[in-house]
Amino acid sequence: MSAAAKQQPTPAVPERATPDSAAPAGASLPAVYTDLGRIIESMTRRFLDVLRMELARIGIDDLSPGQALMLINIGGEELSVRDLLERGYYLGSNASYNLKHLVEAGYVDRSASQRDRRTARLRLSERGLKLCEALRGLEAVRGEALIRTDEEAADLETTYRTLRRLERAWSDLIRYDTPEY
Repeated sequence: MSAAAKQQPTPAVPERATPDSAAPAGASLPAVYTDLGRIIESMTRRFLDVLRMELARIGIDDLSPGQALMLINIGGEELSVRDLLERGYYLGSNASYNLKHLVEAGYVDRSASQRDRRTARLRLSERGLKLCEALRGLEAVRGEALIRTDEEAADLETTYRTLRRLERAWSDLIRYDTPEY
């Protein structure tokens, strides 16, 4: 090995962030940015695991966590399937399968639009509304347990704003193919 090769610093390999840690010491901004996608994906899986646990706790065994999340996203609105898809939560075939199940299980009412009979309108049934209400109550309990101080509340608000900004930046990048945010 040449003397020049021996003197060049080895690039730092970022440590994996633990759930309670900040960015690993010495991690470069690109490494932190890259790790964000992995962390977000892992958090999504954990959130669905928590939702599965909450569904079991209240005796709901005919829905997947993803289907329950779809109910929460529909909420008190009446919207079209297209509206739901355009929000970016679901793929077409996945949404169709889940919506069919939700209608058959009595959680969602589906009707034809009065303006365009080809377009389906979705709204939660009484059963769907009751389930969402129960899940919101459980979410409130979980949220209160997560925030014990004003500082933790401020941290959570900052995290929320940062993730929303990242979501908008990634959406804009896809939509407009612009390399800068």
